[in-house]
Amino acid sequence: MADTTPVASDTAPAAIAANANRSTTPTSASFREFIFANWADRPDVPPSPRAQAAFAAARRLRISAAFPGATIVIPAGPAKVRSNDTDYPYRAHSAFSHLTGWASDTVPGSVLVISPDDAGATLYFTPTAGRDSDEFYANAAIGEFWTGPRPSLDHVAADLGLATRPLSELAAEGEQVLVLRGVDADADALAAPDAADAELTRAVSELRLVKDAYEVDELRAAIDATRAGFDDVIADFPQIVAHPRGERLVEGTFNRRARAEGNTVGYDTIAASGPHACILHWTRNDGPVVPGDLLLLDAGVELDSLYTADITRTLPVSGTFTEVQRRVYEAVREAADAAFQIVRPGIRFREIHAEAMKVIAARTAEWGFLPVSAEASLEPDAQYHRRYMVHGTSHHLGIDVHDCAQARRELYLDGVLEPGMVFTIEPGLYFQPDDLTVPEEYRGIGVRIEDDILVTETGAENLSAGIPRTADEVEAWLAR
Repeated sequence: MADTTPVASDTAPAAIAANANRSTTPTSASFREFIFANWADRPDVPPSPRAQAAFAAARRLRISAAFPGATIVIPAGPAKVRSNDTDYPYRAHSAFSHLTGWASDTVPGSVLVISPDDAGATLYFTPTAGRDSDEFYANAAIGEFWTGPRPSLDHVAADLGLATRPLSELAAEGEQVLVLRGVDADADALAAPDAADAELTRAVSELRLVKDAYEVDELRAAIDATRAGFDDVIADFPQIVAHPRGERLVEGTFNRRARAEGNTVGYDTIAASGPHACILHWTRNDGPVVPGDLLLLDAGVELDSLYTADITRTLPVSGTFTEVQRRVYEAVREAADAAFQIVRPGIRFREIHAEAMKVIAARTAEWGFLPVSAEASLEPDAQYHRRYMVHGTSHHLGIDVHDCAQARRELYLDGVLEPGMVFTIEPGLYFQPDDLTVPEEYRGIGVRIEDDILVTETGAENLSAGIPRTADEVEAWLAR
């Protein structure tokens, strides 16, 4: 990548300014006269509002109504340094994107300010450094030569249906100023010392518990792209199996699809082959993919809107399951199907997990792995079956892969299902390679099946049902 040029601007990140000893930026009067001259006109044609703008406006109404009389500040967050003068790929804070409609194209450091009682909202950001200042060629943080042209204030105003102002004019006035804290230190300084910021953090998370029509459509599209990514991995199986770090090829193949169809992956891809499948969050992905083993692939495409799928399928590398692998796989699918069957408006979220655990307990007891009966193991003070599945069965899904994570327990785990909620159902069975409570032929087998579920008015829809799920369907998928 090009050498990062230091600048004298206040907008230069510390990591860039720290490299002042390497500057070769021309400073002569002749150069400056030449670089400012002879540029073609570039009209800025205001766009039509993007599809999400109206939905974001409705969300702002709801969050403003939750805090009468308060000025609400929602920062996107600054870019984060990865190493010296290189940043991590930028992603705006989810609450900011949810309330503005600005997503993968958000300008770093932007801040949304919602006026009291929904009197209006203003989006503050730093527009492109114009060709009337040195910054357009000399500022690696915002200069057009370095980062490309940024949209103008008028362009973004038309795109998002929001008033816009330069970030340098950021202000939040009112008797009560609430800030989504911990995202941007400059924004944090706007809050009053005794502000109810913790309540705001919960509120913007709970605002996403029920998805609107735009969000559901985006999740459907993310799932379709994810299905294509799984197909890509299967098509690449010969190269994957041949490489000593085949898991890395699985990750790379899927991530290529995510970049082609969306913004990136919604979370670090889990490409866990053989005993690695027993490590729940295996993301090192540096092992081989060996014929005869199972490959647990947990992955999701994040669209440019930032909405992500979250799908897991467990694939027999050789194309067919062994008898024991199939037994474990179908037990997990039975648990997933049992959980799905009870999903409808009015039940509590925790009931989904309880239903899946009935099957997990029944099968592990049937196979002789538990010291007590399935019924006894299900008692709160027992839970022997959880040795083989220590994680939960479901989490909400949306603009975050673990969406609504700051919601109150009474609205999440103990919450009542409503139409429009979207969450995963993902039971599993994991028999560690050194687990002496199971027969040797089970050791090193890890299986998870994960689908994305939409609560409807009368029941539920499995949004990812089109991705093969049964053992027979998976074998046919691999055979194609």
